[in-house]
Amino acid sequence: MAGGKLIVFSAPSGSGKTTIVQYLLKQEELNLDFSVSCTSREPRGEEIHGTDYYFISLKEFKQHIKNHDFLEWEEVYRDNFYGTLNSEIERIWAKGKNIIFDIDVVGGLRIKKKYPKETLAVFVKPPSVDELKIRLKKRKTESEEKINMRIAKASVELATAPQFDFVIENKVLETALKESKDLVLKFIKKDA
Repeated sequence: MAGGKLIVFSAPSGSGKTTIVQYLLKQEELNLDFSVSCTSREPRGEEIHGTDYYFISLKEFKQHIKNHDFLEWEEVYRDNFYGTLNSEIERIWAKGKNIIFDIDVVGGLRIKKKYPKETLAVFVKPPSVDELKIRLKKRKTESEEKINMRIAKASVELATAPQFDFVIENKVLETALKESKDLVLKFIKKDA
């Protein structure tokens, strides 16, 4: 595999990484395309197969693991697997684009490890765990139990922030968007 740059955005759920990634995808000068991850979980809210995720069965996901079809994969919650297919990377690079990932911290760090020079790994940090809980509740897509699971996981994820190339605190969205765009543009232009 060879192609463009890999731009990884990772964060605890509710930190705003998806909002930042969606903004960056609209910036034409970045020449980005979104890496659609696979998941074994059911769609939430308005999520669309092939746009937000490739929703596949647990059996299919495990078969892809056996076939070594993934660049990275992780069992994020019990029987909830997420992963990036190698074919997704090949598809985007074939279009001559840079790839942007909206991905969990473990997956993000695995991509950085496999492609250290080609990858910019950015951690999006929420202002606080309390603010994170407020944001997750506002979504109204998950039960209180699921929200509490995500908050517990967030503490572990926040500890990984120093392993990323950059940490952006998403306290004021407009500031986080500008910082993200500046970072990505600088990285893409480096060695170009």
